[in-house]
Amino acid sequence: MLAIVAPGQGAQTPGFLGPWLEERRFADRLNWLSTVAGIDLAHYGTQADAETIRDTAIAQPLLVAAGLLTALELFPQPTDGFRRTGVAAGHSVGEITAAAAVGVLSAEQAMVFVRERGAQMAAASAVRPTSMMAVIGGDPDEVQAAIAAAGLTAANNNGSGQVVAAGTVEQLADLQANPPAKARLIQLSVAGAFHTVHMEPAVAHLERLSRAITTHDPRTRLLSNADGQVVQSGREYLARLVKQVANPVRWDLCLATMAEIGVTGLLELPPAGTLTGIAKRNLKGIELFSLNTPDQLADAQDFVARHGDAGWANPLASTPSWRMLVSPIKGEFTKASGIETGQALAAGTVIGTAANLRDSVEVRATHDGIVTEWLVEDGDPVAPGQPLIRLYPATEAGAAQ
Repeated sequence: MLAIVAPGQGAQTPGFLGPWLEERRFADRLNWLSTVAGIDLAHYGTQADAETIRDTAIAQPLLVAAGLLTALELFPQPTDGFRRTGVAAGHSVGEITAAAAVGVLSAEQAMVFVRERGAQMAAASAVRPTSMMAVIGGDPDEVQAAIAAAGLTAANNNGSGQVVAAGTVEQLADLQANPPAKARLIQLSVAGAFHTVHMEPAVAHLERLSRAITTHDPRTRLLSNADGQVVQSGREYLARLVKQVANPVRWDLCLATMAEIGVTGLLELPPAGTLTGIAKRNLKGIELFSLNTPDQLADAQDFVARHGDAGWANPLASTPSWRMLVSPIKGEFTKASGIETGQALAAGTVIGTAANLRDSVEVRATHDGIVTEWLVEDGDPVAPGQPLIRLYPATEAGAAQ
């Protein structure tokens, strides 16, 4: 199974888009996205120095545009990408890349959203001096206790002994003065305490914007940084994108879901290397590919062919006259009582619960519809993204009567 992932802020390096701009189609598309975002992405991706592209308002649109356009180079026919990709995910701002890549947002919606996200996070960062610090190694419980004692937030959990603490510079100094045993602290070159309460002003702005954004449901499994769960509703995923700005990134849980569903190959979109490096430490035995330059495209497409099963019947990859509801997590499924074949369900109706030792998640209908078939039995084990029930959309049912 193929996983496609998109990196977050900090992955950008000076000149990383230079080789791609030699491709005319890529250059033309980047010019269009630059117009949408109101930022000269070609300049920042080829000529700007490291300090300039560290600016949140520049880095975030640059990363999303890079990921979306290289995905189009990898999959000139997006439907082929939907068929071959078993799961998609992004780290922090990379979630916007992933959401647009699987059809939740259009490229233009993604660029406007990320432009506003970057600008508002930069403004929030300017209110008071804040930053982030990586904590490498140490006992996990002791690391979390030291972070909490300093009044900081564990803003990123990247698995395998890598947690990023975030907060005020005074709080970070306190952590440095009282570090957890056997842990190494690394100050990160970022402009603020992302994924903490310090970003709440940005959340309020994005929430207002999101009310005017039309979404579509993802065309393949799409994981959320909030909890590593498969999210089937485009509207819900957009709401999570808004909240995620001020909440921790649980990349460790995304990795756990990838392991549970049997990912065999993980390809990282440009600028690649960060997420494949994390995967190397956490997903033992899977093949990794860091896509960074266009001369790698042939090898990347071979990688996709090896791990992306074109014959896999992805229930989310097309738009048939019925809809699937899928499990968000691995666990045991318990049906809600009283839901039978032929019954009309309203959007939001709970059809059952998927539960494991870590979580218990209600599964709800994402649209109005009529139950045409149960695909699992009460008490069955289920995997993330596994179809549970088939619905015939109510609007189509009405039209057919």
